[in-house]
Amino acid sequence: MTERDIIGIFGKMNSGKSSLMNLLTQQETSIVDPTPGTTTDTKITLTEIHGLGPVKIMDTAGFDEQLLLGDKKRKKSIAALKECDLVLLVIDPSTSDFEPEQAILAEARKLDKQIITVYNLFRDGDRKKIPESEGMIDKLGSYPKIILNALDPGYRQPLLETVLNNYIPRNLTVELLPFLEQGEFYILNIPMDEETPPGRYLRPQAMAEEYITRHWAFPVSYRMNLTKARAGDPAERARWNDFINNFTKRPKAIITDSQAMDIMKDWTPDDMALTTFSIMMINYMSRGSLPEFVNGIRALNGLKSGDHILIAEACNHSRIKEDIGTVQIPKLLQKFYPGIVIDHAFGREFTDNIEIQQYKLVIHCGGCMISNQRMVARLRDLKSTGVPITNYGIFLSFMQGEKTLKRVIDPWLNS
Repeated sequence: MTERDIIGIFGKMNSGKSSLMNLLTQQETSIVDPTPGTTTDTKITLTEIHGLGPVKIMDTAGFDEQLLLGDKKRKKSIAALKECDLVLLVIDPSTSDFEPEQAILAEARKLDKQIITVYNLFRDGDRKKIPESEGMIDKLGSYPKIILNALDPGYRQPLLETVLNNYIPRNLTVELLPFLEQGEFYILNIPMDEETPPGRYLRPQAMAEEYITRHWAFPVSYRMNLTKARAGDPAERARWNDFINNFTKRPKAIITDSQAMDIMKDWTPDDMALTTFSIMMINYMSRGSLPEFVNGIRALNGLKSGDHILIAEACNHSRIKEDIGTVQIPKLLQKFYPGIVIDHAFGREFTDNIEIQQYKLVIHCGGCMISNQRMVARLRDLKSTGVPITNYGIFLSFMQGEKTLKRVIDPWLNS
């Protein structure tokens, strides 16, 4: 069976959803009529979009139809919303009630759907009403938009380009470790502490080990004693040197816990690449958006007293002693940027319930406990507000200097 990206068309009755379906398919796939409620069920067509591949397009019933039949149609539309990968939210800006669009957007956001707003103009004069409709629908401005007349075939190509430029396909492949070479050794530096759960590796560590093994290379785990290393214990350094020198074939790279970067920047031999589990995960979970997180770190250069920083973690693990998000990163921030205000967001949501515009920077964990879709949705929200974002691994490397930051990013840029 062919894997298809699913595009759903949603909106009020008579907003032009069926016309948009016909514009995409270049045929009368859906019946177009000014009679309210013409689309009685979800219409589905299979087609191919050049540059995207096989797609399924769903034209749904109006979200604002009333009475018992309308409720049944709305439930069918919600079922389609859950299934689709991309939501095309069709809006007629000449109307005044935008509660149906707000409901669609809220449901789509809850499901982490990718969204493109389609303003369908029935009259040229309706264009000037778009800012008003945008202001009446919360968070609508966060999403890419196109203004068109769905009955004009000349808008088909601009519509397709908008989709191709803004939609991340569901089958986009991002390698966990794109620089991996078959038959080579890779060291996983895992300094276990009080927070390390017994009986298993953390998800990033387990994923790295599995990926390296599956791709015919050799993962080798090492437990560093960070307390002794930071105290300058010669026995700990000698243990590390013995470990490194025991290889008859030199390891290609070291993937380390980010909090050990203050040690690993000096202890990693020059002939081995160095990066972190956190950087690995944020690149993977954001579908290759690592450059965005690297660029975000530059916001630190302009910080001043009173500026707000948000430290965001996607999980709610118990935090004790030297927790990286609540203790280690705040200590560094307060040391090098005195007077800044540090807030925390734990769990799976933060862009919906926090005034995100107040922050000069968001420092995000590796994102290993949320889905790719949710991570990409967070990035979209931040991008729309202009708030830069970086990552634990990038931050902790940057704190050790530009040379260290370049070193941990190089494996990803050169693969």
